[in-house]
Amino acid sequence: MAGTVAAIERMVAQREPTHVVATINPEFVMRARVDQQFRAVLEGASLCIADGIGVVWAMRRQGCPQSERVTGSDLVPMLARLCADHGWRPFLLGARPGIAAECARRLEAANPGLRVAGTFGGSPRPEDDEEALGLIAAAAPDILLVAYGAPHQELWIARHRHKLQVPVAIGVGGTFDFLAGRVRRAPVWLRRAHLEWLWRLALQPRRLRRMAVLPAYYALAVLRQPRS
Repeated sequence: MAGTVAAIERMVAQREPTHVVATINPEFVMRARVDQQFRAVLEGASLCIADGIGVVWAMRRQGCPQSERVTGSDLVPMLARLCADHGWRPFLLGARPGIAAECARRLEAANPGLRVAGTFGGSPRPEDDEEALGLIAAAAPDILLVAYGAPHQELWIARHRHKLQVPVAIGVGGTFDFLAGRVRRAPVWLRRAHLEWLWRLALQPRRLRRMAVLPAYYALAVLRQPRS
């Protein structure tokens, strides 16, 4: 986490064309193996972080013993604190109506001095791009957090990377729902036991088939890779 926040801090301070940060889990990896466009987006990102214990396991097998999980739900509050300290302003894009605004309100309340540049729900559909881009340009944020879910958020950022004029853009999935209090996150003890997926399955049983099959294919793919 410390390394991730420090890297993003450097990216914002550089004020260069938009850096893309991707939060990677096993589902990302398996999709990237068959989706060339999505794979290109991830390979072109400035920073990919492990938002999934399966990715941490794979990294450790490849000789990265210091790797740890960095979830979007933990990262965004840290970035809010960073923005408050530097006078930077984030923009929250995505999620269902009202959720980004509530998330912004809570982040500002928890971090004195933080000013959120703006919020907008919108959608990843091309017909909604103009309004979203106009609001972002008018707000001139320092960090853009996009919560359209994968792969839509990553593809949206890649599609507009050269128009955004924002130092850093990050896809954060369902983070706004957690931080706005609309979805309960797993208890800390479950997270520490790396069983947050079980909590999410209990809340969303429709994910059973996907969560039962995908990890097996992912594990097999990792085990087939020679160790570094």
